[in-house]
Amino acid sequence: MEQNTMPQENGSVKIADEVVAVIAGIAATDIEGVAGMSGGVAGGIAEMLGRKNLSKGVKVSVGETETTIDIYIIVDYGVKITEVSKNIQEQVKESVENMTGLNVLEVNIHAQGVKLENADSKEKEELKLN
Repeated sequence: MEQNTMPQENGSVKIADEVVAVIAGIAATDIEGVAGMSGGVAGGIAEMLGRKNLSKGVKVSVGETETTIDIYIIVDYGVKITEVSKNIQEQVKESVENMTGLNVLEVNIHAQGVKLENADSKEKEELKLN
């Protein structure tokens, strides 16, 4: 596990890449329109991951004072992906910079899939309306 070391007046602070990834993952999943995180493309299949694995679907490259972040998401059907992506970029940048002091150079969003509504629940909703 890589660690980012920042010299301080009274010593140094080491921030593990995993910490940056978790911060970014939490910030991303808080955005409306994000159905979940994707583990990336492994064998061509995007896997939905729960909140317990918030660093999954996030890849970070941390330098001495800056970082680049790649986020792999599944979006809800019907959302405007460009708008959701912009919101993620802003929230992740703000969260990581505020919590770590690192300068976020890029937040790259990779939409890996679309979550469709469950057909059974949709049929139930239609039955309630009639």
